[in-house]
Amino acid sequence: MQGTLTELNAYPLKSGGGTALRSAELTPRGLPFDREFMLVTPEGRFLSQRDHARMALMRPSYDGTVLTVDAPGAPRLVHKAADEGEVREVSVQRSQCQGVDQGDEAAAWFGDLLGADCRLVRFTGLRPTSRGGGEVMFADGYPLLVISAESLADLNARLDEPLPMNRFRPSLVVEGLGPYGEDEVRLLRVGETVIEMVKPCTRCVITTTDQRTAERGREPLRTLASYRTRDRGIQFGQNCVPRVLGTLRVGDPVEAVAARTP
Repeated sequence: MQGTLTELNAYPLKSGGGTALRSAELTPRGLPFDREFMLVTPEGRFLSQRDHARMALMRPSYDGTVLTVDAPGAPRLVHKAADEGEVREVSVQRSQCQGVDQGDEAAAWFGDLLGADCRLVRFTGLRPTSRGGGEVMFADGYPLLVISAESLADLNARLDEPLPMNRFRPSLVVEGLGPYGEDEVRLLRVGETVIEMVKPCTRCVITTTDQRTAERGREPLRTLASYRTRDRGIQFGQNCVPRVLGTLRVGDPVEAVAARTP
């Protein structure tokens, strides 16, 4: 199977909006700065759109030094990232890791926006993936998520109203593998890089949240459940780990170099 890389997306703030990229250096932790920042409760539990759908309206950008966040009805946050300060023990799903607290001003800005007591933390330390021997920052479990454009097209053909790809928050979108072709691949060459499909992505309520309005509905989970339920979860897309690093560019050729074994 051969195809083309059509989208690259990084998410500097967990559960905030994505940043579309034309090119990026693939690192062991995925795309640069991906999920480097996260909001947590005072006890250290991660916050996401599962808890606060309004997080979908946050539009972050990060250049490695300054995190800027825009959100409706709020002044722009311009925050110089701190790499020194209180190191908090935090949790993502059932994984324990650490984050550097980013101070009271940032915490107050997000607290006012969400109406909840929270802290902004920046990833520090090392967090291994549960499978595949990879590394990850504050993503739920893996550094990359790959979805085929044809998979979305197949889903949209089953829906009354088509949905955009941003409902699924992928890192890489590829064309040419066919509907759910990503499920059949173990190793995928993308340009000069190679990534391994480690685990199907089990989808949650975030996919039912409109990323422009933060409104929630029943789709696409209701329809996906009718034909994509596997191992007691609704699966769409593949969680991946980088194997060969290099530069990724939109338009890069994509080639399946090893199939998934049954």
